[in-house]
Amino acid sequence: MITAEMVKQLRERTGAGMMDCKKALSASEGDVEKAIEVLREKGLAAAAKKAGRIAAEGLVEAYIHGDGRIGVLVEVNIETDFAAKNEEFKTFVRDVAMQIAAAKPEYVRREEVPEAIIEKEKEILKAQALNEGKPEKIIEKMVEGRIEKYYKEVCLLEQPWIKDTDKTIQVLVKEKIAAIGENINIRRFVRFERGEGIEKKEENFADEVMKQIEG
Repeated sequence: MITAEMVKQLRERTGAGMMDCKKALSASEGDVEKAIEVLREKGLAAAAKKAGRIAAEGLVEAYIHGDGRIGVLVEVNIETDFAAKNEEFKTFVRDVAMQIAAAKPEYVRREEVPEAIIEKEKEILKAQALNEGKPEKIIEKMVEGRIEKYYKEVCLLEQPWIKDTDKTIQVLVKEKIAAIGENINIRRFVRFERGEGIEKKEENFADEVMKQIEG
């Protein structure tokens, strides 16, 4: 039996409407954790429907890391000027800028990676696999797997979010689309790092940015 207390608990944890919570609990046979997943999946499904709509408004965010070593400019689009002034959207854009500063992506999405770069990467990975003495018949699968890992490293949307590594930036975007009710598109970014190209000791900027977030 679905009780009022169960519905109340689910509403407090998700912010979803009463009827949605009741339906989710029924679908999950009263399991609150499963009901949360049901609501989340519905939210992402609703976001997917909005993803095809034109997003021409938005913000250009400038983020400078505390010591001035890293600078980021990112453009994130949304459908209306009204939504662009929404505090949740502004926070999201700021989070994206911090993600770029910390995780050093090179592209927004995998479709932007030049084919020539992928082919070169495959050649390098194949040579590495051969040098490791891997059997020829499994090298192709190994290379494809490593290319997927490469995409997750260099493509912003496929990176784990620095504030919650259980979700990617793509999932975060879909959650914000569902929450705000408008399509959101991370259009482009540029990242500057002082002394880039000069031989220096590598530093963990993700940790530095997280300290600034928590501070």
